[in-house]
Amino acid sequence: MAQPHPLFVLNGSNLNKLGLREPHLYGHTTLAQIRERTERLAAELGLACDFRQTNHEGVLVDWIQEAFDREAALIINPAGFSFGCVPVLDAIKLISKPVIEVHLTNIHQRPAPYTHSTVSLAARGVICGLGPAGYLLAVRAVADMLGTAPA
Repeated sequence: MAQPHPLFVLNGSNLNKLGLREPHLYGHTTLAQIRERTERLAAELGLACDFRQTNHEGVLVDWIQEAFDREAALIINPAGFSFGCVPVLDAIKLISKPVIEVHLTNIHQRPAPYTHSTVSLAARGVICGLGPAGYLLAVRAVADMLGTAPA
C-alpha cells in the first residue's frame, strides 16, 4: 500500500477560540471538532493530516516552510493573517503541491478590512462561507488533485 501523502492543515490567529468567539459569525463548532472531522476524512482519502493552529505569524511561516520541505499539500485558514500578511503569502508561494485557502465566513460579504485575502494570490483554490464543511471540501479537493482517494 502506498504511503499517505502529507497534508498540512494550518490555522491562523484566534481560531483556537472557535465556538466561543463571535458565534453569530463563526458558529459553535470548535477547532477541535473541525480537526477530528478533517483528520478522519484525510485518512480515508489517503492523506496524512498534520493539523495545527497558531496566533503567531512567524510560527505560521515556519510551518508553511516545513510543509514545503516535506512536499506536503496545504490547506490554510489564515484568519487575520489573510489581510496584508506578505511573509505568509511569500511562504505559500514556495509550495508546489495543491494549496487550498479556507474561510468559515464569506469574506466577500464582510466589511473592510476582511474582504480581500492576499493569500488568495498564491492559493490554487479558495473555499469561503461554508463554515466547517469548507475544511472537508478542501480535503476532498486536495485528494482529487493528488489522486490519493481510493478508487
